[in-house]
Amino acid sequence: MEQQPAPRQKILLVDDTPTNLVILGDELQHEYEVFVATNGFHALKMVSTNPPDLILLDIMMPTMDGYEVCRRLKDDPETSGIPIIFITAMDAEEDEARGLEAGAVDYITKPFHLPIVRARVRTHMELKRKTDILQTLSSRDGLTGLFNRRRFDEVLDLEWRRAARKRQSLSLILLDIDEFKGYNDNYGHLAGDQCLQQVAAIMTSSLRRACDFLARYGGEEFVVVLPDTDVDQAICVAEQMRQAVAKQHIEHAFSHVAPYITISVGVVSSKPGYAIQHQELLELADQAMYRAKNSGRNCVVSRVLPHNST
Repeated sequence: MEQQPAPRQKILLVDDTPTNLVILGDELQHEYEVFVATNGFHALKMVSTNPPDLILLDIMMPTMDGYEVCRRLKDDPETSGIPIIFITAMDAEEDEARGLEAGAVDYITKPFHLPIVRARVRTHMELKRKTDILQTLSSRDGLTGLFNRRRFDEVLDLEWRRAARKRQSLSLILLDIDEFKGYNDNYGHLAGDQCLQQVAAIMTSSLRRACDFLARYGGEEFVVVLPDTDVDQAICVAEQMRQAVAKQHIEHAFSHVAPYITISVGVVSSKPGYAIQHQELLELADQAMYRAKNSGRNCVVSRVLPHNST
């Protein structure tokens, strides 16, 4: 199969002077996918909907200057990792120091010397690419290829904050392969690893939305984060996953549940509020999962939580 070319990296240009946007855009569009914004508010909105790999940000803009835009981006965990290069007519050392202290990775002065702009952008884009690769490797489970517990903790925190801002439901699914110790003891750990890989692939194919997040929680446990999903919708997803695993009939002759691999699933859903923290949501999902095990396994147990309406 012919390998698809890597998507072009994205760069956002932010400047209230259209001429500057044209000059920079013409210079950079041959190597990168270029987007433009003419003020700070527009820039923040664009970043939230289509995060770029790099931002070239003018400092002197009306209403909201580049320092404030940079501060807001760096204060948000979802955008704090995007590198920012300040572009400005100011060249005093104290201005440059302020920009770097604000979180910028570089500083370009006007009028532009385009070869220098191009070289600096290329350097920071390459650093961003390598950083992204390292972050991907550090966030993946080596056996199943799913995201790992560390990445799950980060995503749950981000989605909890997002749900709180948008006042949306957030659901969590925690599931465990039934009697997996017996599978490992009788079939061997190599077969156990293959079983985990099969189950991971089945659950991955069961999810339909790009925003749904699946991770290996640890051992034979897996977790799913479902943004903007109420308890009924989450139960449907959980039941589809349970049925999909059972239908594969992965042999487990030593199970007391069925002659094939099954899973027990806990579901919890809540609209975030001050009455509960996201870690408590995880604990309640764990309790629901164990109630599923105590109810005979190979089933889904759910719980919906009240939310703060103030």
